[in-house]
Parts: sequence; C-alpha cells; structure tokens
Amino acid sequence: MAVLGVREAQKLATRRRVLDAASDLFNEIGFEDATVRAIANRAGVSVGSVFTTFTSKADILNQVMQDRLEALYEEAGRFIPLMRGSTADRCRSLFAVLYAFETRRVKLFLAHIAVAYRWDMEPTARPFGANQVFRDLMAQWLKEGVERGDLRPDIDIPAVIDLLLGLYAWNYRLAPAENADAERLTQVMDQQIGMVFEGLRPQT
Repeated sequence: MAVLGVREAQKLATRRRVLDAASDLFNEIGFEDATVRAIANRAGVSVGSVFTTFTSKADILNQVMQDRLEALYEEAGRFIPLMRGSTADRCRSLFAVLYAFETRRVKLFLAHIAVAYRWDMEPTARPFGANQVFRDLMAQWLKEGVERGDLRPDIDIPAVIDLLLGLYAWNYRLAPAENADAERLTQVMDQQIGMVFEGLRPQT
C-alpha cells in the first residue's frame, strides 16, 4: 500500500508539472505552437509520462482551464453578491470581472475559445460557453428581469445567453489585433449589452 501511495503521489506531481508547464506555454506561444514535446520538456518529464495522464494536447488545455475555474469562481464570488441594478447592468459587471480575469493570460483564453471549434474535440471536453455556473446566473437575472417587467416576457433566455457569450468571445479578437486590455474589452462589451437589452425591452 505504501508503494502505491508513493506512485500515486508521483503521478499527481507529474500531472501538476505538466499542467503548469502547459499553461505557461499556451499563454507564451499559443496553443498551436506549444507541442506536447515542448510541454514535456518544460515540465521536466518524458512525452510518455504526459500521455499516461492526458489523451491529447487539447485534453491538457481542457484540464488547465478547468483548474482555472476555481480561481475564477473565487474572484467572481466576491463581486456577484454586490452586483445591483438592471439586468443589463448586472451582466456588464459580470463580463467586466471575466475580462479582468482572463486577460491576465489572454493567449491561454484565446486557445480555449479556438479549441471549442475543433472538429475533433473530445466528448469529455468542456469548451468555451459550456460553463453552467455563469449560464445559470445569467438565466436567473433574465428571469428576474422578466418578472420585474424590465424585459419582454417572450424572450428566449438560452438564446440571449448564447448571444452575450458570443459577443464576449468575439471581442477577444481585439486583444491581438489592437492590444486591447480588459478596460477596452469591457467598454466594447458594455455598448453591445446596451444594444442587446434595448431590443429586449417590453414593446409599448
């Protein structure tokens, strides 16, 4: 049992080194250029050791992003209870928090978005847009907006959430093209949210 415990600890340590190395490389040189061999070299392990834990480079990225969720939830959790105002204002505040978090490692997040469109994405992957925690939060806000009479009762809530997430992801094109930071991305998103919610107002 003691030997198995040591082996398991070594396996977990290797896994952690691979994830840390991959996270750094994806953010430094991008997903496509960060080969599994380069990740293994950075982690100080063999390529074979990488594949004893992960099935592919995309699987590594998926795990890196899942690990980042804990930090993101912690950060967002400090602000979400303080979010007030209209549904649009709450959404603006939420996306501002997301931009502030993800632009710290913007190439990593761009890779996460890009992999969501790969034809060979693995069934176990959780691509961009699949975060149920934030989808549920926005759905709750939209329902409350309908109940208050701020939003039309016939809105398609999942479609509105998809639209907002689509805009959020699309704006990241400005990061490499214009060197846009979190503040700039938030400004663009704020304007877009205003236009979206203008169309969701009750018709008079």
